[in-house]
Amino acid sequence: MNAVAPVLQVDIAIVGAGPTGLTLANLLGGMGVSVALIERNVTTVQEPRAVSIDDESMRTIQAIGLDKAVEKIVARGYGSRYLSPDGDLFLTVEPTSRDYGFDKRNAFQQPELEALLRDGLSRFPNVIQLFGWDMQSFSQDDRGVQVELANASGAGRTVTAGYMAAADGGRSPTRSKLGISLVGSTFAERWLIVDLVRTENRFRHTQVHCDPARPCISLPGPNNIRRYEFMLHAGEDDKAVTDETFVRDLLARVGPDRNCEFKRVRVYTFHARLADRWRDGRILLAGDAAHLTPPFAGQGMNSGLRDAHNLAWKLAEAVKGDTVPEDLLESYEIERRPHAWEMIELALKMGQVMMPTNHLTASLTRLAFRALGLYAPARDYFAQMRYKPKPRFRKGLLWPDGRSEKETMVGRLVPQPVVEDTSRNRVLLDEILPDRPTVVIFDEFPDRALAKSEVEALTDAGLHVIGLTPEWMNPIDGDIPVYRDSSRLFSTEQMRPYLGHALLLRRDRYIAAAVPVTRIGELIDKAAALAPFPEQLAEASFANAS
Repeated sequence: MNAVAPVLQVDIAIVGAGPTGLTLANLLGGMGVSVALIERNVTTVQEPRAVSIDDESMRTIQAIGLDKAVEKIVARGYGSRYLSPDGDLFLTVEPTSRDYGFDKRNAFQQPELEALLRDGLSRFPNVIQLFGWDMQSFSQDDRGVQVELANASGAGRTVTAGYMAAADGGRSPTRSKLGISLVGSTFAERWLIVDLVRTENRFRHTQVHCDPARPCISLPGPNNIRRYEFMLHAGEDDKAVTDETFVRDLLARVGPDRNCEFKRVRVYTFHARLADRWRDGRILLAGDAAHLTPPFAGQGMNSGLRDAHNLAWKLAEAVKGDTVPEDLLESYEIERRPHAWEMIELALKMGQVMMPTNHLTASLTRLAFRALGLYAPARDYFAQMRYKPKPRFRKGLLWPDGRSEKETMVGRLVPQPVVEDTSRNRVLLDEILPDRPTVVIFDEFPDRALAKSEVEALTDAGLHVIGLTPEWMNPIDGDIPVYRDSSRLFSTEQMRPYLGHALLLRRDRYIAAAVPVTRIGELIDKAAALAPFPEQLAEASFANAS
């Protein structure tokens, strides 16, 4: 549905059709929300940009029914090797766990991902795509937002919406016009990015050359592509460092790709910044408009997809009411901002390992990692990427259960095991969860844990209810469907204490509350905060693309 009148009225206007905007549009489209997706370019991006998608983002892609299609265009489950200036290995990162149902690191090409996400929008007649339309101005009042657009021929168009999500990039015009500043680290480094079409380097993992003279990162990709990133020194001229001979000499120092075909050679400046506020009335920032992350942890785009998943269901709830649900919308920044900064800090710390300032620092760093590698728990800590902060909220739409911050699962993304039903069919957990708040009865006998009247009370409150047994117990259906955790992800040290508990899951799969099953009634009042308006939109429909 792309034919539009000069004045278009929708629930949500999204400015910017990069990965964040496209994902948000797919989420809202499946939730039945009317959307105008505004993008000044006539198509999605055609040049390589982001190259790594993690397990959390794949879970968001799963939520829009495109995970099977995306898995076909990624190189799944790669790791990293950290090398000395002489090429000696001193640190291996190769995660094998699938806590959220997918490999922790996957390589991809952004043009392919964006094209796939855009194609996914064709499933939703309620999403109108306005590619080739540039935002000229916007205004807002207590009833909504008005956006003025123009295209290359000079034609104009007006979009009115209840709310606007600005996913318009690191140089966000929306952020600028709202007078929102970028704050945080003053970190800024120039790097030379070289994307190759057909690499001669067959090594499937990232190679990090921790050389004080010229740090370099070599990143694998699908379809025999490869990216090299070289740190530039102060005073090096952009024109000089992009000269073909100079670039080929750099490539010759770190591998066999000196003579490979270039797809793109470009100088980038990496920043580590946060917007000082993410919301102005009915306008909310997302993705690079809200945070700029150095690439060393591969988290820039992934942070944007986390924004989209957090924001989508809140906007879907907000458009149902006549008043602005302040607590609901304020929770977006409260929940996302701290974790976005944790990802920035992670990138900066990883950058310190990749970019030693001198040979003494480099030697001491290598010595420390080699010493840690002699101690198995420390070695596994790095190999399994346990240093990466797991997604969690300390404040927001959640109800603490009294456990310590280290022990509690409230505010955390729920694990996604492979679950088995009573007929021994196996699927990932999210495949059986609808797009609404859900209560998971985690118990050895979930079919007996609740009275029928309690199940009916939860259902009447708009909650979906399922049972989940630990790995060692077979599932038996009762008044609720029951599944078995066949991956043992609910049998970890952190999840085991929740046996005999009811977990309240939000639509973005975060645990909002946890109570013993004997206190199940406490979840009904809490559920009202996750869906503050009684009228429901049409059931979400995400057809899984093949």
